[in-house]
Amino acid sequence: MNSIVTVEFVLYLVLIMGIGLYFARKKMNQADFHLGGKKIPGWALALSERATGESAWCLLGLTGFAFAAGLSSVWIAVGCIIGITVSWIWLAREFRKERDKYDTLTLPDYLATKYSSRGKFIRWFSSLIIIFFFVLYVAAQFSGGGKTLNITFGIPVTWGIVISAVVVIVYAMAGGFFSVVWTDVLQAILMIITLVVTPIVALVLIARSNLSIASALSLAGGGLDSWTGGAVGFAAGTLIFNNFSWFFGYLGGQPQLDARWMAMRTDKDVKIGAAIAIVWTLLAYAGAITLGIAALALFGSNAVADPEQILPFMLMQLMPPWLAGILLAGAVAAMMSTADSQLLIATSSISEDIVHKALRKDLDDRKLVTISRITILVVGVIALLMAFTSKSLIYTIVGWAWAGIGCSFAPAVILSFFWKRFNARGVIASLVSGFATTVIWMTTGLDAIFTARAASFIIAFIAAVAVTMLTQRAET
Repeated sequence: MNSIVTVEFVLYLVLIMGIGLYFARKKMNQADFHLGGKKIPGWALALSERATGESAWCLLGLTGFAFAAGLSSVWIAVGCIIGITVSWIWLAREFRKERDKYDTLTLPDYLATKYSSRGKFIRWFSSLIIIFFFVLYVAAQFSGGGKTLNITFGIPVTWGIVISAVVVIVYAMAGGFFSVVWTDVLQAILMIITLVVTPIVALVLIARSNLSIASALSLAGGGLDSWTGGAVGFAAGTLIFNNFSWFFGYLGGQPQLDARWMAMRTDKDVKIGAAIAIVWTLLAYAGAITLGIAALALFGSNAVADPEQILPFMLMQLMPPWLAGILLAGAVAAMMSTADSQLLIATSSISEDIVHKALRKDLDDRKLVTISRITILVVGVIALLMAFTSKSLIYTIVGWAWAGIGCSFAPAVILSFFWKRFNARGVIASLVSGFATTVIWMTTGLDAIFTARAASFIIAFIAAVAVTMLTQRAET
């Protein structure tokens, strides 16, 4: 491995560790540690939200999926872009307003406080959903870091996972939400540079070499040159819908994204953030899909054994060492930008929702922040151990978490914002049915027929509305 790449990467790790340690010096209360105390500008929260939302799933998972599936992967991008746009334009402002109205720090805290007649159950159950799925999610991010370090530096995957985990755990423990957001800003910039520069270089090389993307897709077989993956009729519609279904998870059901909207200072910050986030998303998804498809033309369908290694492979093949080092840092940044946020959200569910609120422990801010830091360490170690044992692809694990968390919470969030008759029992119906549907779909193989991301959302939404209408008198 070229020493320039190694030096650049080490400097990057030192920089983000330094950011974390810098904020550790600041005196913080519980609100500062978990939500920034309304001290962070909207543009920074927008970049943090995008870096958190995309992660290793976009740079490694989606590029790998495009490399393996071809043109049909575009429907994932369409679903995600529409979901992100809808959430920023119609939901972000509501999150900020509701946070102020109910003086809450977390999504479970908001739902439990607003619907206090069943607040205890809502707080406990929603916190357990978050903890269960976010440990899986963090493990997926650590796994993504291990893969990237393996193909880049030849480090064994196990040691790559350890390095990734240690860096994330240390800076998240040190500065809480401040460290997470400001490191995310750096990571969002690196990620978008990687997803814009690499596809452009690949397309220029394809043009200069007189290669044909269309021919490469056709030669690869397996329906890679078809917008429906070679499927026709009902099967084609199912494939498009299943890929598009990532849309549902963005509709207010992801606590790590909701936290950025809850942290917004004013509606003006939300408006600025929305513009930045939507443009970033359009560039990132176009780049990820283009990169995966361009790799087929340049290197063929057998370029890598693991499709999720196609991005680091391309960077090492196409870029001069000094640029490869910078862009590879962007690949690892994708993992870290989500892992740190997942750690913080899981921590807030334990320290704020369970210890502070559910168990009613009357602790001062200093003790609560200490508990939060210890919890980050414990959750991080558990996720690290799971990353060692899990053989699932990043794409698969994130799909699990996206359905289990996003599609359990999203119906409850939407209805709480826009339906005045919505009640506590409806919230419980959404959470329980969404969680149960995800587990059933994923463990019985139904997900291969009709995606859990859509099934969980649809069933949870119907259950929430039906139960609310049937129990209105009991709730009034």
